[in-house]
Amino acid sequence: MGIIFVYSFLIAFALPGPSEIVLLAPLDLGLPSWVHLSTIMLVSALGKAAGSVFAFHIGQEVKQSGPIVRWVRRSRWDVLEWSEKRSTQLARRYGYAGLALALSVPFFPDTISIYAFAVLDKNYLRFAIATFVGSLGRLLVTAGLVGGASVAV
Repeated sequence: MGIIFVYSFLIAFALPGPSEIVLLAPLDLGLPSWVHLSTIMLVSALGKAAGSVFAFHIGQEVKQSGPIVRWVRRSRWDVLEWSEKRSTQLARRYGYAGLALALSVPFFPDTISIYAFAVLDKNYLRFAIATFVGSLGRLLVTAGLVGGASVAV
């Protein structure tokens, strides 16, 4: 569970990649499957909330770091600019509820939303709650989609 927490913490501000990967963690906790999955989701959401607050604290400068971000910004299709614009619009229109909603979208880059929402006031508690709710929502939506897809097959 420590690895899930640390991975989720790091994915919030530094690591590229999907946060949903934690749902595939090969852990045997000896618990019923729904308790097992719920525990993974809660630990991941707590880790991502903590990492998001850290990123929020660091501020806009970190958004410009990283070779992947620089490469994507120079590419022909600037997905980051489009994502930032949409996330900022959500932030201005819906506030912290918009952040939670943006973070609930599976396979959408979390880091972009987190940094785009730094335009909000510096209420760390509200930011942490929104990122926790959004991260948990994202994992629930992903589990529902994957579970629904496996039932349909």
